[in-house]
Amino acid sequence: MRHLLHLAAIALLGVGASASPTPPHVPGTPVRPQRVVSLNLCTDQLLLALADREQIAGLTSFARDPEMSAAAAKAQGVPVLKASSEQLFAAKPDLILGMPASSHAMLQPLNARSYRTIDLDYAESYAAILAQIRTVAAAIGHPARGEALIRRMETELARIPAAGRGKVAAYYQRRGYLTGTGTLIDDLMRRAGLTNLAAKLGKPSLSQVSLEEMVAAQPDFLIVESATARVADQGTEMLHHPALRRIPRIAIPQAWTVCGGPAYVLAARSIAEQAARRR
Repeated sequence: MRHLLHLAAIALLGVGASASPTPPHVPGTPVRPQRVVSLNLCTDQLLLALADREQIAGLTSFARDPEMSAAAAKAQGVPVLKASSEQLFAAKPDLILGMPASSHAMLQPLNARSYRTIDLDYAESYAAILAQIRTVAAAIGHPARGEALIRRMETELARIPAAGRGKVAAYYQRRGYLTGTGTLIDDLMRRAGLTNLAAKLGKPSLSQVSLEEMVAAQPDFLIVESATARVADQGTEMLHHPALRRIPRIAIPQAWTVCGGPAYVLAARSIAEQAARRR
């Protein structure tokens, strides 16, 4: 379900802002883009973490949604517009970030080749997050800022113990979706010292596991989205079935894991701390 939400998120766009003065260019140095647009929820968050505020010409409509974006607070006051090619054209971007950007639907009615674009893939590991931070930081003219962010993340992650001690955990979502290996969630589990139940069951990166199968597997922990703490629909109702009540839960916000980015540290710390308390 997290992957389905991600696919929905990357389909929408929000752009627009007024131009800021462009500083004189020194010959032989890279030109720092002045009007950067993000076409994706995940590139929104990278841009908010690395760009000067006045560089950001537009973010997607999800940028200010705290349930979807870990950087929603930072997005307040930054231009966010609905998706349209006209708005993209009016924003006059000199750099467009996306997953992807070059083939995004908003660019199709325009002359895509006249825009500078950076295409990124969804980051399914910590290593991929670091690579994307460096790519974006360099593209927007702040490579040192990217390295500083990475150093902070490395320092914070080094303080997090592998408190899971090999215990088995299942990332169980609405309607019984289970997240498997080769994913960001799996990477976070391993960092916390946990074993992914999906690997033990031989499941793919995303599968549906029945309530009966989950009860039979008896993982040591269920990792769930914090928003599922209350029953909101049939999808969340199954997570509250009496048969699952004896399995300790680790709850984290969806916004920390829907994208690979700086929020990786928040998710890793929370999973490790909760695993230690519930061990």
